[in-house]
Amino acid sequence: MLESFFQPKSVAIIGASPNPDKLGHAVLKNAVESGYKGNLYPINPKADEILGWKAYKDVQDVPEVPDLAVVVIPYPYVPEAIEDCGKKGVPAVVVISAGFREAGMEGMQREVDMLKLAKKYNIRLIGPNCLGLIDAFTPLNVTFAAGSPPSGPIAFMSQSGALGTAILDWSMAGSRIGFSKFVSLGNKADISEIDLMQAWAEDDKTKVILSYSEGLPDGQKFMQVAREVSRKKPIVMVKSGVTAAGSRAVSSHTGSLAGSEQAYAAAFRQAGVLRAESMQDLFDYALGFAYQPLLKSDRIAIITNAGGPGILCTDALERAGMGLARLEPETTKKLTEFLPNAASAANPVDVLGDALADRYRYALEHTVSDPNVDGVIVIVTPQAMTEIEATAHAVGEISKKTSKPVLGCFMGEFRINAAIDILAEQYGVPNFPFPERAARVFSAMRDYRELRDAPSTLIERFPSDNAKVQAVFAKAKSEGRVTVGDAESREILKAYNLRIPQAELAATAEEAVTIADKIGYPVVLKIASPDILHKTDVGGVKVNIQNASEVRDAFDLIVYRAQRYVPGALIWGCLVQEMLPKGGLEILVGMNRDPQFGPLVTFGMGGIYVEVLKDVTFRVAPFDRKAAMEMLSEIRAHALIDGVRGQKPYDKEAIVDALLKISQLVTDFPNIVEMDINPLMVYEQGAVALDMRLVLDAK
Repeated sequence: MLESFFQPKSVAIIGASPNPDKLGHAVLKNAVESGYKGNLYPINPKADEILGWKAYKDVQDVPEVPDLAVVVIPYPYVPEAIEDCGKKGVPAVVVISAGFREAGMEGMQREVDMLKLAKKYNIRLIGPNCLGLIDAFTPLNVTFAAGSPPSGPIAFMSQSGALGTAILDWSMAGSRIGFSKFVSLGNKADISEIDLMQAWAEDDKTKVILSYSEGLPDGQKFMQVAREVSRKKPIVMVKSGVTAAGSRAVSSHTGSLAGSEQAYAAAFRQAGVLRAESMQDLFDYALGFAYQPLLKSDRIAIITNAGGPGILCTDALERAGMGLARLEPETTKKLTEFLPNAASAANPVDVLGDALADRYRYALEHTVSDPNVDGVIVIVTPQAMTEIEATAHAVGEISKKTSKPVLGCFMGEFRINAAIDILAEQYGVPNFPFPERAARVFSAMRDYRELRDAPSTLIERFPSDNAKVQAVFAKAKSEGRVTVGDAESREILKAYNLRIPQAELAATAEEAVTIADKIGYPVVLKIASPDILHKTDVGGVKVNIQNASEVRDAFDLIVYRAQRYVPGALIWGCLVQEMLPKGGLEILVGMNRDPQFGPLVTFGMGGIYVEVLKDVTFRVAPFDRKAAMEMLSEIRAHALIDGVRGQKPYDKEAIVDALLKISQLVTDFPNIVEMDINPLMVYEQGAVALDMRLVLDAK
């Protein structure tokens, strides 16, 4: 789909310069030195020849139609260059030039105008404000980075060009990272992570896709594409700008609209994307996926010549939810017969500090062959007798013979550098300087396998009366309101067949008494106002009212408090509601609409403490029954739902149904910006929505 970017037969570099201090010179120099076999066309009206290549006044003068044009000129001249490319028929353009969206409103308009020009001529565009791109196998380097990285099975895209230059420099300094593709996305005016994921999913030179992103404007499309691609190849992403301070930095850096931390975590999980918490984790995971077979389960064996690192590795695996493999008796017997008496044939297998390469070879050969072992971490500390390089060869040779992943943890630096080179360059065995990092790589492999193999999402549809919901919203809009209070929200809950307590609206204290007599005591009174969403904050709720006299007193007091604490609020009266039996569990089901991914549904413990405890979990709607059930087990208080101290469990299916119905509601009505049911009272059988608030889009 994007062949013109990565396998172009010819490239025009608009702004190529004979001056070594100019970016246009660096881009052309990289293209020449990368070993590109196609035709290069430097475009510079003031030069006849640059770096041995004939220069042309503009793209129109080039003797063929270039597959790719790279624009490295000041932003005022970029539109003219795009127009020239369009008239020439160039299908792909990389705009390195800055001065667009990241430069403010004027720059934003320049970017919009440039994109219109590109679309007019069916040009696909990377950038602007980017570093350029590299295909290590074509080979082609049209960046202004210093040099070209080694080739390998890792494709990397970055929204930050400066970060990209640092990573390329790092890869060329012996990091043992090899790239198939490298793309600096810049402002993503046209081509984004979505396009590159789709293209790289079909690239036979790429085994794992990495991304550094500052924002994903089309979150729903990203999730859809990532879910498809992740079933073919691992996608590992670092997302910056998820803290409050980070979000502000993103806004000023590339103009991206940062989404919430919770939305990204939920979206990545649902889309099968592995979230890396740091750049270190990003490339650690990449090494594991790129150079080793995929872990089939989570039973890990450790081979070490030092007890301390073995214990650290064991702890790290357990923290990551991984398990230590229980070796077969036959394996233990063979290890015991060969190893010294002081060694340990259990897992971790401790071959002792005086272990030579043959002892490591024997231990690894028999351990990795054990049917209970899915992967092995080999720890080597450089002790006096350690044959470090010979041990590296032993580990590498055995790793080539097995279908199970083997990770190295040769600890140290000065004495083990040659061994790390042997592992990486001759055998493709990644090495990690500390056992915790190796453990996290296996954990990522386990997570990816589970995400990849998860069944396809099956979205349920429940019967609903959408006309009734629309009528409630129309009334609010006609009154100039964006808030929908509890009294009105009852109609929405009924429209989606969510159980609600018996209740009626009373405009006066006497009406409240009449309704309470009809419902039966005890009752609950709640202030009814579209302007007061948090009723308890203003003393707007009274429970366990036993008789008519208490109803009158409660009505007058609640209305008085509401008028005092929220002057000018529209007061409809009080909602008189049946008092539900004790013994229920208060649950929160809510939603806020994330600017990038859409409706983010919240589940957690409800009541007045939800904002203090923040024991909640999230999913991007719509989601299926399996995802809803998973939400129940993700909160810290999940044991309460199962019942504690002899209590019977609460109705999980009723909670799941409520989550799915709210997921459907907020998907059906994109004008719902925010809502919550708090509490949803859950019993051993069934659940009742006691209170709901809702905010609509002001448009």
